[in-house]
Amino acid sequence: MDVCLFCKIMEGEIPSAKVYEDENVFAFRDINPQAPTHILVIPKTHIPSMDALTPENIGAASACLLAIPKIAAQEGLMPGGYRVVSNCGPDAGQTVHHLHFHILGGKALGVGMA
Repeated sequence: MDVCLFCKIMEGEIPSAKVYEDENVFAFRDINPQAPTHILVIPKTHIPSMDALTPENIGAASACLLAIPKIAAQEGLMPGGYRVVSNCGPDAGQTVHHLHFHILGGKALGVGMA
């Protein structure tokens, strides 16, 4: 299997604007931002999507969720707030099959989700 796009970004094979990294999580700016701040947060463990979470790999997703508020604070998104989104599957718009969370903020976001 070919290494996925996000794995290549995390490994430095493809350049990115990294904003956060720890032993379990890598975060970088989206190249097609949908808000003034648009950051992708990925686990360093390759997990294809939310549907592939198991008791054995849930810690990787949990590490992302714990990192998100740190990243949001670092980016100055508080106290205004931010949105966290994870697309799962083609109908939801998932185009890279590596679990990831979008942090969107930097402006008032609409209340609609679709």
